[in-house]
Amino acid sequence: MRRAVLTTVLMGMTATAAWADDLFWVVGNRATNRCEIVTSNPVIIGDIWFASGPFKSKDDAKLARSTINACPNKDMTQED
Repeated sequence: MRRAVLTTVLMGMTATAAWADDLFWVVGNRATNRCEIVTSNPVIIGDIWFASGPFKSKDDAKLARSTINACPNKDMTQED
């Protein structure tokens, strides 16, 4: 039962994100050793090891990136 509820919730979140425009996510990228802001719903596989979001604006995503402990400090000074 829990699995069915979780699957339904995750599918609902994915469908909602697919209909929305201009959403942003913060993703941790092992290949670049950076936290990047992306505009497509990320898949957590390979070099992408975490994602946070969606955020309604790029400024919100930048603020979130600055508060994520896993993000290297050098990301906070770089402009996207």
